[in-house]
Amino acid sequence: MPFDRRTCALCPRQCGTWDRPRGFCGAGDRPRVFRWGPHFGEEPPITGVRGSGCVFFSRCTMKCLYCQNSPWSWKGEGRDLSVAELADILRDLAVKDRVENWNLVSPTPYLPFVREAVARVRAAGVSLPVVWNSSGFERVETLAEYADLCDCALFDLRYAHDATAVRLSATPGYVAASRAAVRWAWARAPRTNGLPPLVVRILVLPGLADEAVESLAWLATELSNDVPVSVMAQYTPAYKALETPPLDRAVTREEYETVTEAAADQGFEASDPKLALLGENMTAAHGAVR
Repeated sequence: MPFDRRTCALCPRQCGTWDRPRGFCGAGDRPRVFRWGPHFGEEPPITGVRGSGCVFFSRCTMKCLYCQNSPWSWKGEGRDLSVAELADILRDLAVKDRVENWNLVSPTPYLPFVREAVARVRAAGVSLPVVWNSSGFERVETLAEYADLCDCALFDLRYAHDATAVRLSATPGYVAASRAAVRWAWARAPRTNGLPPLVVRILVLPGLADEAVESLAWLATELSNDVPVSVMAQYTPAYKALETPPLDRAVTREEYETVTEAAADQGFEASDPKLALLGENMTAAHGAVR
């Protein structure tokens, strides 16, 4: 049965659109893509040597005040594609650019179309591992249904308190949803395609280092300190954050070190040097702290 946006329940909002043209995310009935191409700024095991084949989808299930991708995430800039056009992009990334994987950035509103595009390319004999790259605001039921699009889950644990998620991202229920998504990804059988089954990003936000520490503690106690963790210092004030203290400033070195030290105290470490997910290396990879 064709996907019907009017009954959409792909993300935890499950908002459907019976009484309005579009749901909270604003996605339509065709996959909208802002840009695509080899990307060399992801975590090392995902970037590899030839880069990760990122496809940046427009629209988002969250509305983060500090979003660096607001032109396409909030405002919906991009190009509506047919499934055949999306399949051509995936094929070119694999065959012409020879990327390491297909990296679907915020794909949730378009999953039925993405699955069909991937199936077409694979039927033609071209296949790569798939990275599901998102904020972590996902439904476990959707993850299970579209597990074929998730060889590696690159998920955020952005907040540890729902009040913060509501205030900064208009996303009630974020904590439970993101933790359930991370738990689902970690519980799956190990992959054999060279990718870790899960990488959890912890973005250190100004004034919120304590919530990042809480997220690390949850990971260590509820899952395992073997979970690959990327502690990121890349935060840069953008969009509405420029008018929202303390989001209007950079992360301080003290805040960043508070989180990396907590990660070390919880026993997180890069068992494989290629992962290099913790500590000062992330300053170089994701931006400077002051």
